Amino acid sequence: MHPIFAGRGRLGLYLLGWLPLALLFVVLLVWRGGLSWGEATLVALPLVLLDAYLCLAAWYLCRALPLRRGPLWEALGAHLLSALASSVLWVLAGWAWVTLLGTIPGLDRLGPRFLMLAPALLAVGVPLYLLAVAFHYLLLALEGAADAERRALELREQAREAEWKALRSQLDPHFLFNSLNVVAALVASDPGGARSMAILLAEFLRKSLKLGERAEIPLGEEVALAAAYLAVERVRFGERLAVIEEVDDAARNLPVPPLLLQPLVENAVRHGIAQLLEGGAVRLEASLQDGRLHLAVENPCDPDRPAQSSGHGVGLANVEARLKGRYGAAAKLRVVRQSGTFRVEIEIPIAPA
Repeated sequence: MHPIFAGRGRLGLYLLGWLPLALLFVVLLVWRGGLSWGEATLVALPLVLLDAYLCLAAWYLCRALPLRRGPLWEALGAHLLSALASSVLWVLAGWAWVTLLGTIPGLDRLGPRFLMLAPALLAVGVPLYLLAVAFHYLLLALEGAADAERRALELREQAREAEWKALRSQLDPHFLFNSLNVVAALVASDPGGARSMAILLAEFLRKSLKLGERAEIPLGEEVALAAAYLAVERVRFGERLAVIEEVDDAARNLPVPPLLLQPLVENAVRHGIAQLLEGGAVRLEASLQDGRLHLAVENPCDPDRPAQSSGHGVGLANVEARLKGRYGAAAKLRVVRQSGTFRVEIEIPIAPA
């Protein structure tokens, strides 16, 4: 469908744009054709209206001959021939209209006067049509830009959805398996503990699954989700797992991608605390420094284990890829390995309010 007919009011605005041309046409018929103002108006307005509709046909030829495809001279030649044909058709239609008006008493002189102006009208019709061609190419460019923007938004949304599904599918199955085993073991020996464990697990799953509806969340919610996960793990590990939070109040309302810290705390428990008989503390840090948000997850680890087994796995690679995709070079991720300590540091720009 032609874009002029795609929305209400567009056709009216388009025809309104032809009104100055209609007035000039009336003046031309009075000045060069010797017609009265009434006669000139009676001839000019229908003809200008007809030409406005004839020029709309340029849209379909412009779509068939995009400027970026094929030689430019082919498109130009096709438009010139189309402009000439449109102008001839316009003049012939004008002659038919004037002939019809000539049957009315008192308007019999319109025919000869119109024939005198026919060459001038033919010469005017060609550039008018070519102006319509330029206008329609502009419409096509705007339409293409809007389509490209819409496709980009759709692709970003699809990428975010795919990213979320990938994260959700990577929710540590060992964590769920071990948690359910703990619940099953506690049912007989400690029913109250089993109930508390089930409630904590359900709360963690509820919070994590709700995040798929949002592109970003306040840091406070992300920290709360990590704390809910660690609360479930503390039932399993008992005194072997401690949690230390050092989060600035000023940083809690800053937006971050959902599940940014979750893979890191999972790694801290799975590759750190679970490998040590005495356990240890998982430390969560967040602060504002020089207008940037600094995050860190630190945990003890077995110094004798190979470096690749100290938490640098799928979860950390996933976090790094998400940071690059969202912030580009503005985000930084550093892994600091020291004797008995594994620390992941994240630095991201603060999104404008």
